[in-house]
Parts: sequence; structure tokens; C-alpha cells
Amino acid sequence: MADKYTITREDWSLHRKGEIDRERHREKVKEAIKKNLADVVSEESIILSDGRKVIKVPIRSLEEYHFRYNNANRKYGGQGDGNAKEGDLLGSEQQKNDGQGKNPGAGEEPGVDYYEAEITVDELAQLIFEDLGLPNLQQKKKPELASEALEFKDVRKTGISGNIDRKRTILEAMRRNALKGEKNGSYDITRDDLRFKTWDVTFKYESSAVVLAMMDTSGSMGPWEKYIARSFFFWMVRFLRTKYQNVQIVFLAHHVEAKETTEEEFFTKGASGGTRCSSVYQLALEIIEERYSPQDYNIYAFHFSDGDNLSSDNDQCVRLVQELLKSCNLVGYGEIEGAYYYGSTLRNAYRKIEHEHFTSIGIKDKTDVYPALKSFFHSRND
Repeated sequence: MADKYTITREDWSLHRKGEIDRERHREKVKEAIKKNLADVVSEESIILSDGRKVIKVPIRSLEEYHFRYNNANRKYGGQGDGNAKEGDLLGSEQQKNDGQGKNPGAGEEPGVDYYEAEITVDELAQLIFEDLGLPNLQQKKKPELASEALEFKDVRKTGISGNIDRKRTILEAMRRNALKGEKNGSYDITRDDLRFKTWDVTFKYESSAVVLAMMDTSGSMGPWEKYIARSFFFWMVRFLRTKYQNVQIVFLAHHVEAKETTEEEFFTKGASGGTRCSSVYQLALEIIEERYSPQDYNIYAFHFSDGDNLSSDNDQCVRLVQELLKSCNLVGYGEIEGAYYYGSTLRNAYRKIEHEHFTSIGIKDKTDVYPALKSFFHSRND
């Protein structure tokens, strides 16, 4: 005998209250994390992890609505004699102060509870990357850059219960019962009536893209400056590989001289000596000329430095950045402000560059890493 299912008008919301509460809790946790992304993004335990780490984010506990009664040890006024006017103060908390201006000492009031919500780096990445995209993408000769998407494009008789198509299932049951002459408004649903939405993984093909990651590794880049630069590039690499299938990333490190490195060397090795930023721009131009024709690739260049550059090299840097802009969809310069709190002579020199595809930003502390990501990877295609 075939399995049968019955449609009823019973309100099942009470039975689903537990699941509804859990879903609300998950949304509140996500909302709390999104409000603190600037702090979470630059968390050292994430940047130095293997990328599969489960992290903990402190958030306040979630409470249900309830009445809060007056504390018996305090006197509050909230009731008038009927003659009050708008703006009159009905009551206030009685404050005790000895006038000495001293620290009141240990408090007596309960604090606000909080707990640490666990979230994987992949889940965190989804929150960080949801509004990011490669800017100014243009159609090129080779459509090799693909972004993955899910499309519900078919309805079948088998599937998982979470994907059941209720509307089509009920229509099938109504159609079958109508053919049998049923007119009492009560329908049985058999297994043959069930319909499920199914999806296919599709790829949206766009033009090829290459990203040049350029980092200053000279002696003036201390541990903090290198950590900030690597934090940005850590999330940049993860974003590109999460959202796009075939984007290419070229890693360039420089002090007085520039060289192409492996990804591992880029994130782990430092250097010493002086700084000549023009060397990395010159190398980037040579790589573009040899391997990445602007006719075939969307090209992006991002450079991070503390700005401690030879003053005599600044004009050369401006000239080479302007050359890069002839080939690149976007050139970004991020300066980690340490000794030069108001910007170095190099960043001041970049103020001469007036081009819509050039972006210069300053980073004062680790909470500026997330705004830097949004500034460089905010889609300008709209």
C-alpha cells in the first residue's frame, strides 16, 4: 500500500517554536558578528591559522521579552498626581556621592552576560565577502574567470525533504483527487504527488583576471606593519579563490630590489635594508608585458608599504603608477601609518595622481583592514 500524507489546517507554529527560536538565535549571532567584522577580520589567531580554524566571537546573550521589576534597594518615581506637564521629571535614580571624586569601588549591579559563539573561517568569509567583487571587470578575449552559482531549474519526484515544492505538491494532489471525483475539500497526498525543487551548479563566465600582490618587506616594515599587510593579503587571497574559479595571483616582495615569490614566501619571509618602491612597480610592468596582455586580462595591482621610501624615488613611483593605470582596472596603494601618522612623502606624492581607477588609503590600526578590503574590492560595475 502506498504511503499517504494528509493536508490539515492545524497551526503547527507551536510545534516549530524550538526551531524558530534556534533560527532567530542564529540570525542574532550573525548580526552581532557582522557588527564587529572590523575587529574580527584582523584577529591574529585567524591570520596565523591554517584556514580551517574554528574561532570564537564574544557576543551578548539573547533574552526573551519579559517584565523587569524595580530593585527594592532603589527608589524610583514613576507615578504622578495628575498635574504633571510635558517635560516634568517624575522620578530619578538617587545617586550617592561623597564629593571626593574618588573611585566608587566595586559595583553592586549585575553585569551583562555574554558568551563566545563559535564560527568557522569559511562561515566568517561568507559574511566578509558578500558585498565584495572585482571592480571594473571588462569583457576580454578569454572568458576564463568563472564564479560559481546555484540555480533551481528543475522539479522532480525525488529529493530531500528540505527542498519539497509545497505548491506543486498540493496542485498534483488536487489534480489527482479531482480526476477521482473527490469534492469534499479534503485531499490525501501520496508519495507520487510529492514534487521537489532541484538545483544545478552553474558557472558565470567572465573575462580572465590577474591580481598583482605587492608588499614592502624592507627593514622599516616592523612586525606590526608586516602583520597588517599580511592580514589584508590573507583575506584578499581567500576572497579571490572563494568567489572566482580561475583568477591568477602574482606575489611580489620588495625592499630596494623587487622579486617574484611563492605564496608561502610572501606570507612568511621578511627582509632588511632600505626601500625603493619603484622597483616593485617596474617588475609589475615587466610581468604584465611578458605574461598578461591587457587585451586578454583584467589586471589589478595592490601595494602595501609603510611609506618609508627614498624621497628621490617618489617621482619615479608616481610615473610608474601612471604607467600601470594604462593597463590595470584598478591600482590600490595601502599605507600602514606608523612613523608617518599623517601620511608619508610617498603618499603625499600620490595625491598628484587623478585617476578614477587609483585608490590610496591609510591604515592606522588593525580595524582598518576590513574597510581597506571594502574600499579596494567594492564593485564599481553598477
